Amino acid sequence: MLWRCGVLYPGVSIDEQAIFGTDGIRGAVGQYPITADFMLKLGWAAGKVFGETDSVTHVLIGKDTRVSGYMFESALEAGLVAAGARVTLLGPMPTPAVAMLTRSQKASAGIVISASHNTFSDNGIKFFNADGGKLSDEVELQIETQLAQPMETVPSAELGKATRLSDAPGRYVEFCKNTFPAALTLRGLKLVIDCAHGATYQVAPQVFTELGASVVAVGAEPNGFNINEGVGSTSPAALQEKVLSEQADAGIAFDGDGDRVQCVAADGSVVDGDELLLIIAMDRVRRGEVVEGVVGTQMTNLGMEQALAEHGIALVRASVGDRHVLAAMSEKGWSLGGEASGHIICGDLATTGDGIIAALQVLAAMIGSGESLLALKNGMRKLPQTMINVPIAAGFELTQCSPALAERARVEAMLAGRGRLVLRPSGTEPLIRVMIEGTDAAENLQLAEGVAEVIRQAC
Repeated sequence: MLWRCGVLYPGVSIDEQAIFGTDGIRGAVGQYPITADFMLKLGWAAGKVFGETDSVTHVLIGKDTRVSGYMFESALEAGLVAAGARVTLLGPMPTPAVAMLTRSQKASAGIVISASHNTFSDNGIKFFNADGGKLSDEVELQIETQLAQPMETVPSAELGKATRLSDAPGRYVEFCKNTFPAALTLRGLKLVIDCAHGATYQVAPQVFTELGASVVAVGAEPNGFNINEGVGSTSPAALQEKVLSEQADAGIAFDGDGDRVQCVAADGSVVDGDELLLIIAMDRVRRGEVVEGVVGTQMTNLGMEQALAEHGIALVRASVGDRHVLAAMSEKGWSLGGEASGHIICGDLATTGDGIIAALQVLAAMIGSGESLLALKNGMRKLPQTMINVPIAAGFELTQCSPALAERARVEAMLAGRGRLVLRPSGTEPLIRVMIEGTDAAENLQLAEGVAEVIRQAC
């Protein structure tokens, strides 16, 4: 057990210090730190830290559609108010909408209650700074340090208040529409929009409809328990079937919190984040814009790198996670970056990955070029990739696992010059991700299964 933040938490090791992972805080509801009492303390700690730089602390809270969001919204609100912060509740809103509204409302920070593509039994917390970007490591450390202090409520005269921004969805809809070229329209396009029963269920169909498309919405009936259940960007089969049955021009699928997107072409084929990012980059080239480079990740398909190189465009690979992609984009001064999972960042249009905005850029490429989504997808020759997720026990350290490291060296030697092995821990789940990329799909699978089995045995 660990005495932490004034509470005893069973099963938490004494040397466990960091609360924030690569994408905020995430885990199973009811297990530390995804508990109501922890969220109360987290809201208070964040309010205290943000109050050190703002004389009037104002924090926005948005959430996806998980049933546990009600509980954590109330707990965070109470903690923030106890620290003297003013709170604005946004209700169910996509993660990028919270980033945009934090900036437009001149707030001190924004909080999103979401576990993204995970099932309803998980939840998590993401923070945005006043500019709508990720918190720095320094600020995250300050919040973690504050969590160790006793929680003290400010005097009653200094307590914060909570209000609700009733027109938040409409503000975000207009923001998204304004990123679409004014000279273009979606009239004549039939689109299937899969909202994953998540945070985009209100705004996404409205955006595409108001820009002129004929919209068939699926996954737009959240009940608190069905988020990402057989729908959304991580489960494209339902969208593929609907696109074919509706004879639609394209399908667009978001994840639970709306920062990821995957598409489906008219023939039912999936168009993943790598292909979508390349389509956006090539359309900018077609329009005469200068695209010096694009930021991908260790998982970005080699076919994308080759396609960009044909146009003299560099690809820089960052570590997996939109936080790392954003950092590399900032360092290079480039405006495009993303991941195969569908996190696509158009840095000249938004401060974070935004599924709706990325989808609009892809549709603009279709209309502007006169090409179908399938034709644009075929501009990239993908190398086969095999991914296996290996569950690991608590405390497992890949860097300390000699059998796994030896197997990695052996496979890398076999693939030298014709493929890649990426072996990395997940930033959000207790998994080791094994990815093999090469020209022979059967060999990829065989090698990936071999590496995965070594890790299973070592665990």
